[in-house]
Amino acid sequence: MNPVTSNTIYLDTSVIGGYFDPQFTRYTRKFWKQIETGQIQPITSILVEDEVSGAPLQVQELFAKTFSEPESIVEFTAEMEALAELYLKHKIVSRQYSEDAGHVAACSVLHIEYLASWNYKHLANAYRNKAFNGVNLLHGYPKVTILNPSELLQP
Repeated sequence: MNPVTSNTIYLDTSVIGGYFDPQFTRYTRKFWKQIETGQIQPITSILVEDEVSGAPLQVQELFAKTFSEPESIVEFTAEMEALAELYLKHKIVSRQYSEDAGHVAACSVLHIEYLASWNYKHLANAYRNKAFNGVNLLHGYPKVTILNPSELLQP
């Protein structure tokens, strides 16, 4: 895997789908421009690849184009799985949304500071950020900041 840099941002499935969703298109496309110019280095996990496999073709194609380098899609390791399980144990999200816990765990284990998501219910809100980071602090993982793409645009 390429080393994580200060401009590395983990993308969850909602951001990729947001490229085509009228509610999120404006800022998601601005975010993508910064990916295309190298201002943002996107990274994701096999969890997103699995989720996108059932998405509309245009979403699958954007995913394939954006994450064409094998090192930009990380495997979901046993360490990530264990951390995600801790989030579930602490009821930060329910088991029904275990993939969301997995996204945060991947960022935490990889020491990626930012996770981009349009998922306000389970990820991109102050309560969830605080709860995920409480578990991280207790178990020796760094803080993860979960924001929507409009909040992650570089000036």
